[in-house]
Amino acid sequence: MPELPEVESARSVIERAALGRRIVEVDDSDTYVCRPHRPGEIRSALTGRLLVAAHRRGKTLWCDTGDNDTGDNGAGDAPVLGLHLGMSGKIVIAGADGSEVDGGDYWEGRRVKGDYRWSRFALTFDDGSRLMLVDPRRLGRIGLDPEIDRLGPDAATVTPAAFRAAVATGTVAVKARLLDQHAIAGIGNLLADEILWRARINPARPVDELTPSEIDRLLRATRRSVAAALAHGGVHTLTVIPFRRPGARCPRDHAPMSRGKVGGRTTWWCSAEQPVPAK
Repeated sequence: MPELPEVESARSVIERAALGRRIVEVDDSDTYVCRPHRPGEIRSALTGRLLVAAHRRGKTLWCDTGDNDTGDNGAGDAPVLGLHLGMSGKIVIAGADGSEVDGGDYWEGRRVKGDYRWSRFALTFDDGSRLMLVDPRRLGRIGLDPEIDRLGPDAATVTPAAFRAAVATGTVAVKARLLDQHAIAGIGNLLADEILWRARINPARPVDELTPSEIDRLLRATRRSVAAALAHGGVHTLTVIPFRRPGARCPRDHAPMSRGKVGGRTTWWCSAEQPVPAK
């Protein structure tokens, strides 16, 4: 599933290969992916406009639009295009000849370059190139003027004070708090397991039981995990991820990996270094 690193890769794809281009056609015919917009509503808002900037907070991606002819470049009432990759979505840029120009980090498994069968939304630019949301599971979302303010601080840039304020209040399990996009934006299931494994904290520990030193350790683990995933091509490249399977042993101390549910999500941890909290 796309998490912060994969969405940052998608943002970079747009920045490299789509900014400054004028939109001449929009395929918003998938009413499920484009809900609640009516067919043609996104097309009417974006046709004739330029893509002028690509932004990301957490797992949310959005693009400012503008119009050089009027001096309107991403300001005022210019429509903003929001893109959410869902569970399997990917941003792909195709050239006028149909060849895949840029798809960013390759993490999605079986898709080969140039396979656009699962394109759910597309922008066509004046040079014939296209920006597509390719999404086999059809769980991505496209919309105008997305709500960004409801998201917590981005996991890649959160300050120590904001991290402590977001993580250390309440009684929920620490993994559930990391997954709460209103608290910290960008952490998904795999990244959370990596962070907690690096911090040697059990995913089910209530946040109000964490010591200040443990919270600081959690912040360091968050920063290092995000940086490693960004540098190496996505969350699937992180250290503990290949060991999230039956019979696997912790890559650090070789103790058996344990499995359970935390916050409704399948969770893996080291049985020795991340002990289950006492009841």
